[in-house]
Amino acid sequence: MLENKNNLKAWLYLSPALLLLVVFTFYPLFNAFNLAFLKDFNFLLRTAEGYTLFGNFKIVLNSPDFKQAMVNTFFIVFVSVPISVMVALVISVLLNSVKKFQGFFQTIYFLPYVTNAIAVGMAFAFIFHQEYGLINTMLDWIGINPINWVGTGASWGNAMFSLLVYTIWGGLAFKIMIFLSGLQSIDKQYYDAARVDATPRKRVFSRITVPLLSPMIMYIVITSFIGAFKAYSTVIGMFGTRLGPAGREKSMITFVALVYDALGHSGSIGAMSEAAAAAIILFLIILAFTLVQMKVSKKRVHY
Repeated sequence: MLENKNNLKAWLYLSPALLLLVVFTFYPLFNAFNLAFLKDFNFLLRTAEGYTLFGNFKIVLNSPDFKQAMVNTFFIVFVSVPISVMVALVISVLLNSVKKFQGFFQTIYFLPYVTNAIAVGMAFAFIFHQEYGLINTMLDWIGINPINWVGTGASWGNAMFSLLVYTIWGGLAFKIMIFLSGLQSIDKQYYDAARVDATPRKRVFSRITVPLLSPMIMYIVITSFIGAFKAYSTVIGMFGTRLGPAGREKSMITFVALVYDALGHSGSIGAMSEAAAAAIILFLIILAFTLVQMKVSKKRVHY
């Protein structure tokens, strides 16, 4: 009787969170799967011609922007994530070794996490401006001609470099916060023993710090991969709704931007189903990468 009463209390306390999950997570996910298989779905009239197995998925895969979205998304994922994780880990180790003003520096590095991504993207677009941007001003100091990073007709490489710098910088705050909490939880006796043995710092980092932080490193890697696959606000912040430099519209389109682009035509017949199909494709890609990473973590992560 007491056990049933405790279970009832537990479900009662969990009910607000479960209700939010059902409304904002499970139902939209189920609805997306349902929409992805509807044929000629009319969003305004909420009618469809029936169901189709692969019709909407074929439209997405044959979309003229699909290939570019895949290239951009995978480039952002496999370049920004490794660099940001390594940089965040190094900064965290350095911050953890600083005794004075540690809180001040932690606050500085945490600020990007609570700053509006669109506003910061606009600031980075200004920093990379060809005529009066900070980057070109600094290059001019060493005799390098101004580079067209994000201006009209900017090349894909220059625009992607600018986007990657912003993406890496914007993702450091959360990673540093997690790594710092992990570093501060490591038992100091490991470092004391290494100090007694006069172990070089590089070896201490590779043999003590990294193995003991491996659960958090794997957590950061998985969540960073998921976040990078969903890149959208960074692109909008730097390039606006044209999704690229003026004259090269959609050159920076990502997979999520492809979904939103389809949603922008939601009044058209079948557009919502195409957007849902694109979202399902992205979901399956992220799921596959997450499963692979979890498989690898069983051999690489030390608890």
